[in-house]
Amino acid sequence: MLSPEAAERKILESIQPFPAEECGLGDVLGRVLREPIHADRDLPPFDRVTMDGYALRSSSIATGTRAFVVEGLQAAGMIARKLGTRADACVEVMTGAVLPMEADCVIPYEQTDREGATITLRLDGQRPGPGYAIHRRGSDALQGTELVPRGSRMTPQAIAAAAACGKARLMVAMTPRIAVVATGDELVEVDMAVGDHQVRRSNDHALRAALLASGIARADRFHLRDNAHEIEHHLWHILAEYDVVVLCGGVSKGKLDHVPTVLKRLGVSSILHGVAQRPGKPMAFGISQRGTPVFALPGNPVSAFVCLHRYVLPAIRHASGERAPAVMTVGLTVPVPGLAALAQYIPATLEKGAPGWTAVPRTTHTSGDFVALVGTDGFVELPPSKEAVPAGAMVAFRPWAGA
Repeated sequence: MLSPEAAERKILESIQPFPAEECGLGDVLGRVLREPIHADRDLPPFDRVTMDGYALRSSSIATGTRAFVVEGLQAAGMIARKLGTRADACVEVMTGAVLPMEADCVIPYEQTDREGATITLRLDGQRPGPGYAIHRRGSDALQGTELVPRGSRMTPQAIAAAAACGKARLMVAMTPRIAVVATGDELVEVDMAVGDHQVRRSNDHALRAALLASGIARADRFHLRDNAHEIEHHLWHILAEYDVVVLCGGVSKGKLDHVPTVLKRLGVSSILHGVAQRPGKPMAFGISQRGTPVFALPGNPVSAFVCLHRYVLPAIRHASGERAPAVMTVGLTVPVPGLAALAQYIPATLEKGAPGWTAVPRTTHTSGDFVALVGTDGFVELPPSKEAVPAGAMVAFRPWAGA
């Protein structure tokens, strides 16, 4: 049986990149960038005034000049004017304006008194030098500097950088259409009457919400009964329409677990079936004839939710070209019994302390104990171990989407 690391490698090696498309800047929020964004000019592109006040020569202050004659006004958006040649020349300036030529510092209004066209400085022992209250040209980034790397998810901050560089259109990864398919005769929709022998559908709601929280704009829910013909009929259409299919339930070896057999009949090649982990051991993955990744997750809620975060979301990020985030390492607050042959995924809450983050495991009663997930921040990953994993051990932590 594959280790989680080997299973992840097989998935990432099998999945094909999503196509790229050009989008307007207003439509790229949350999309993965397929081209780097470089500064098309120095940023800021000029010596920028950072306070309302008066621009003048700092050398005049150094030689004892305290009274200056205002020659005019320089507001934001105005072409730079040149400071006069007199030592006591100054120009009134507004925040965001281009620094007048020959000036090299700005004295804010609060440090001056003005009468008519003359200002007198009140420096209180200060001697403002060159660059005072000035945002120097190129101090943020020089022309050609990479501001947003390829593979970045477009945040509002990244969009601001793109706009500042004149990038009205960008190449980004296609947003995949994802089908979340829950199987099982026992499932009823949340707003329907539920019998003692039934359970309300929660998996497809939870998985879809996690996909949306991770930046996937389109994730649609489906429910199929434990009927091989029905599953095959509907899956044929779903595989033809969607870019990623996430099945939940019917993947193990029970008499009514039709999913593996149906996927084989539909031409989905099996890449893996079974991972040495708890929960989620029966998980399967394959690729359809048209290249659609198909994840078949166990039906138990904790198993499905963990597998989505451990395998499905990383695979979608990989296919989008997104840079893989670093896996966080945290210290366990309590010892946890080991499993000799299986990796363990245990929901946990994070706590900030000295010297760093720690995780408080919240052991579930079974892999169906979805209530235990409420209030947790993610899950810790414990390697197979015959011995208990001691308190203080450093282990991998993966956050839930949106946490």
